[in-house]
Amino acid sequence: MITYEYPLNERIRTLLRLEDLFDRVAFFSAQNFPLDHQAALISIFEILEVSSRGDLKSDLLQELDRQRLFLEALRNNPAISEEKLDAVVAEIEAAFADLLQSSGKTGQHLRENEWLMTIKQRAAIPGGVCEFDLPSYHHWLHRDDASRRADLEGWLEPLNGIAAGLRIVLRVLRESGKSMALIAYGGIFQQMPMERSAHMLRLTIMRDIPCVPEISANKYALNIRFILPGSVQRTKLYERDVEFDLTYCNL
Repeated sequence: MITYEYPLNERIRTLLRLEDLFDRVAFFSAQNFPLDHQAALISIFEILEVSSRGDLKSDLLQELDRQRLFLEALRNNPAISEEKLDAVVAEIEAAFADLLQSSGKTGQHLRENEWLMTIKQRAAIPGGVCEFDLPSYHHWLHRDDASRRADLEGWLEPLNGIAAGLRIVLRVLRESGKSMALIAYGGIFQQMPMERSAHMLRLTIMRDIPCVPEISANKYALNIRFILPGSVQRTKLYERDVEFDLTYCNL
């Protein structure tokens, strides 16, 4: 199965982008080669750019606190495991505390590092981080992998509160809805108006079906067209019935 997620507002769109970037940093940082660590550093720069848009920290604090209050209201409910409830509440409180302790603008410690900002500026130019452009960066890439990894972890550490907070919020969001089995006849599915309000849609189809969903959604209508991937005509319709599962996710 392949799941496609479609955010319905800018806040969720930002969280999904950041989640992808944090996953990328974690993957490339765990590798041992200089080019992997270069990819990790470039992703950290992207995190810096994305997280600087809007009041991300405040939004995460508000949402974590709202989820904590909601869960606390479930105490003494016989259908709820107190042990699991305590674990989730503790996770939320830890992420909340980490975010609260971080002062200043998100990623300010990176902006104050002149060496990193020079690399970031050059990285925006195609091929701009070659050894003749940045010999000190070339030297860093030739340090042992453990030293480079330690530097990457140090630069990322002040951002870990953001990462923990957004992962909790997205996990709650993904688990909030129930999936429905639907059929797009002739590759097209329409719903007018959209059945319910949502912050994100999750659409799942079989991996071996040779099409991808093109989603357009607002409060008035939901339109899904299944198109052929990689075709010369980008919007060429997959003109067969497509069975898929759809989940409306809401915080």
